[in-house]
Amino acid sequence: MSENAQAAYDALSGLIGNEPVVGEWFQMTQERVNEFADATLDHQFIHIDPEKAAQTPFGGTIAHGFLTLSMLVHLSTSIPSDLEKLEGVLMGVNYGMNKVRFVNPVPVDARIRATASTVNVELKGNAVDQTRAMTVEIEGADKPALVAEWIGRTVFA
Repeated sequence: MSENAQAAYDALSGLIGNEPVVGEWFQMTQERVNEFADATLDHQFIHIDPEKAAQTPFGGTIAHGFLTLSMLVHLSTSIPSDLEKLEGVLMGVNYGMNKVRFVNPVPVDARIRATASTVNVELKGNAVDQTRAMTVEIEGADKPALVAEWIGRTVFA
């Protein structure tokens, strides 16, 4: 175990139980949804055909749930993080998810943002696993688009 990893563990453990930190708004466009459909070969009409999707209970096209999930990477970049202050960071990797729930569809042209709160921190040799409760909010909606527990692993020198 490195001293840097221990110091990071100590610092990040102090975040457990803090209020969620909020990121910036991001607009989900039809172009982005279409590009995701092309990349994943998921061309279901509720995502790419505004006329047919208008006839559904959604009232228009919606983002893929997995697109919303994948946007966590970008959405989290606007959430202030203490990781920049840590010494000896070699790299960070996605370690996985404990759970993901797609609660509410994201309508095309809606704005979304992420919130994050640390729920667990584990020291793993020269690495620290930080589990954050992530919520993707839809501007003006009562229910979030998704909730997930995301584990990030930071490796230290």
